[in-house]
Parts: sequence; C-alpha cells; structure tokens
Amino acid sequence: MGAYILRRLLLMIPTIIGIMAISFIVIQFAPGGPVEQVIAQLQGQGDTSTGRISGGGSDFQGSQSAAGGSGNGEYRGAQGLDPEFIAKLRKQFGFDKPPLQRFAKMMWDYARFDFGQSYFRDISVIDLIGEKLPVSISLGVWILLLSYAISIPLGIKKAVGDGSQFDVWTSGIIIVAYAVPGFLFGILLIVLFAGGSFFDWFPLRGLVSDNFWSLPWYSKILDYFWHLTLPLISLALAAFATSTLLTKNSFIDEIRKQYVVTARAKGLSERRVLYGHVFRNAMLIIIAGFPAAFITSFFSGSLLIETIFSLDGLGRLGFESVVKRDYPVVFATLYIFSLMGLVVGLVSDLTYTWVDPRIDFERRDV
Repeated sequence: MGAYILRRLLLMIPTIIGIMAISFIVIQFAPGGPVEQVIAQLQGQGDTSTGRISGGGSDFQGSQSAAGGSGNGEYRGAQGLDPEFIAKLRKQFGFDKPPLQRFAKMMWDYARFDFGQSYFRDISVIDLIGEKLPVSISLGVWILLLSYAISIPLGIKKAVGDGSQFDVWTSGIIIVAYAVPGFLFGILLIVLFAGGSFFDWFPLRGLVSDNFWSLPWYSKILDYFWHLTLPLISLALAAFATSTLLTKNSFIDEIRKQYVVTARAKGLSERRVLYGHVFRNAMLIIIAGFPAAFITSFFSGSLLIETIFSLDGLGRLGFESVVKRDYPVVFATLYIFSLMGLVVGLVSDLTYTWVDPRIDFERRDV
C-alpha cells in the first residue's frame, strides 16, 4: 500500500500542473484583463488627466497623450493614456514578463503556498480566502453530513421495500426535490419564513447575528444553526435526492446476487444478511462518489445561495474575482480546491480498502 500511496502522490504533481496550465492558457485569451479593468475605471471617472491609481502599495501618475492617439493599441480603451503609464501598469500586474516565465513563477510560489496579494483588494490572497472559508465550510460540511445521514438510511429502507407504498411516495418526493432548483426553493423559503409575505422566523443575512460574540456558548450554537437553517434546506434537496437513489440502486443490485440467497438459505436473519454482507459491498459505490460529493458540497449552487441569503463565502468570492479579473484569487482558489480534490480521491481509495480488505490497489496493473 505504501508504494501505491507514493505513486498517487507523485501523480498529483503533473495533474495539478496540467490543470493550472490549461487554465492559465485560457486566461491569456480572455478579454478584459486587470490592466483593461483599471483603464476602464480611469476612463469611467471622467477625469484621466492625472490617471492616478493605487494598487499593490504603488501609485502611478499618467498624463494624457498630447497626440490623442492610442497609448497602447494592445488594450481596449487605452486611447489617450500615456504609454509609460500603461507600461508601469503592466509591470505592476506582472504582465511585463513572458507568459511561460509568469506561469513558472506562479507554480513555484504556489508549491510553497505563497499566493501573493489580491490585485484589487489590499489583502493577501490566503487571508482573503481565510475570511470567506468559514461560510463555505459551514455550508459544505453540514450539507454533506446531512445528505448522507438522511439518504443512506432512506435508500436502504427503499431498497428493502422496493415497490412498496413507502417506496413509491418517497420516490415521488425525491423526484420533485431533485427537479426544483435549490435557489428557487431558497426564494420560496424566504417568502414563507424570512419576512417575505408570511412569517419572519429566520434571519436573512449573515452566518451569525451582530451580537454573536456577546452571547453565551449555548446561544451561539443556536444562533449559528438559526442562520444556517434555510440555506441548508435549500442546498440539501439535490444532494439528498441523488444520494438516496444511488444508495437504493446499489443495495438492490447486491440484494439480488447469489451470495445473499446463500446467506438466507443458511438461516441468517434478514438484519444480519443486510448489514453483515450486503452493506459492505453496496457501500463501495457510495464511497466512490464521496470525493465528488465533498468537493461539490463547497461549490454546487453556493454562489446563488450565498447571494440570496447574503452569505459572503468562496462561491461569491470566486464569481467576483472572475468578473474583476483578480487572477491571484482565481488561480489560488483553483489550485487549493484542485489539490483538495486529488487528496480526497486518494483518501477515498484508502477507505475502499478499509471497507473491503479484499481490495488491494498495489496488485492492480496500472
């Protein structure tokens, strides 16, 4: 197993480099980069005679070109700006270096977890992500636990009673839950329970109340979950539906196999057959989907849900960073969660061997 783990860890290096390289290449052709963003802000102020901006601790002075021509034909909207000012702007953002050199430096910095400074916020990228992470962790982890805690027992019960009245009407509920978008259900919950048109039972803004730190510990717990109730319900629908159907189908496939018939013929109780034999094999496919569920729990629908419930998390940060072309934040979040996905994938494989010791990855031909 040690050789397999080492091989997987080594494979993460070219994988993460490939992911970042593809994204970096795409970004090179994307219009409206950070230099153009600053130029647009300057032009939008209506007074570009000084062209004064501040970013990254540096101030730049740029006067309008006397010729009135393009300061740099490479940038849209740069007409009338001093070419020297544009050159300083390019240097500030690091675009004065060749793309390959910029990519190599970025990967070297990221390997040391040095993500630099945000282009348009006076804060380091790692601190910015740290500020937004509690919201995304709160939504992601609780959604994951909630969906698995409900869907696995429900899926098992539906598999055992396949075709029963309980199976039929719960399937109807699951189909409806899967079909309704989470953000649309979130709006419905706001209208009903967050001061919309009916009741005002739940808050509509933030992860905690303004007086959170002055509350006793038990009130802090209640306040925390009071704010999370509606967002969690909104996000749980699709995850809960998918996991339930996956669990049911997996258990049905196992229940119909010959070893289950043999176990029943030996006189084993139904509970012993189900949880002593079927459960271990049926759960393998659930474990296989855990990495995707883990990563998806941080992103699936989080942008819309965070916007609807005024939660300042990573989904909102990522969207705003893409719009503003804040590339350090975009690439840092991509790197972190790509790395997380690869690590969780390895953990998933190791969990396979824990659930079923018959699986030995080292004996596979790769």
